[in-house]
Amino acid sequence: MKRALVTGGSGGIGAAICHRLAADGYFVYVHANRNLAKAQALVEAMLADGGQAEALAFDVTDADASRAILETLIADAPIQVLVNNAGIHDDAVFPGMNAAQWHRVLDVSLNGFFNVTQPLTMAMIRSRWGRIINITSIAGLTGNRGQVNYSAAKGALHAATKALSLELASRGVTVNAVAPGIIQTDMIDGVFDAKAIESMVPMKRAGRPEEVANVVSFLASEQASYLTGQIISVNGGMI
Repeated sequence: MKRALVTGGSGGIGAAICHRLAADGYFVYVHANRNLAKAQALVEAMLADGGQAEALAFDVTDADASRAILETLIADAPIQVLVNNAGIHDDAVFPGMNAAQWHRVLDVSLNGFFNVTQPLTMAMIRSRWGRIINITSIAGLTGNRGQVNYSAAKGALHAATKALSLELASRGVTVNAVAPGIIQTDMIDGVFDAKAIESMVPMKRAGRPEEVANVVSFLASEQASYLTGQIISVNGGMI
């Protein structure tokens, strides 16, 4: 059985990805930072549905703690599907943004990507099979007012996705990114009302977390074996 790790797995999109990968037959590690109880509740729901899963907690911005836990996980077998979903936003217009807001957002999305992905890569290479899937955002493609930090982090992940895919393409490991638009999760509550969504999205609705998870499922599968270095937008036609 192949094993998958989903960082930020207890959030709205992360939970949908975890459920889908478990349904696809992976043993899923559901990662959380502080909210281990929420991750554990998700694991219990997945087990009740017949899946196999385990919750674990660590701070992706802590390189040493991340490496220690991940090296233990791969001591006997690789993690072959990695979904880098952990991310935060701390919005402010740029003239009013403080350094802590800038560094915190980049630390989770960008340094977190390195701290989790780098320790797992060599084991994937040795197994000659792997899938690295980075969950980014439409903000990394188009930018977004009040989110210079978030847009910078996600845009950098797009560049990292493309560069890493070149390094790993001959080793049986694919690297892709999924860039959601407006998805119906807690993150958009109070930010976009129905009228705003209708005017912004050609499909006239927010996406569902499951619609993002479906794309991740495909990228993690054998059917996507010749697809790497791509940024796949899931945004109802916004761009």
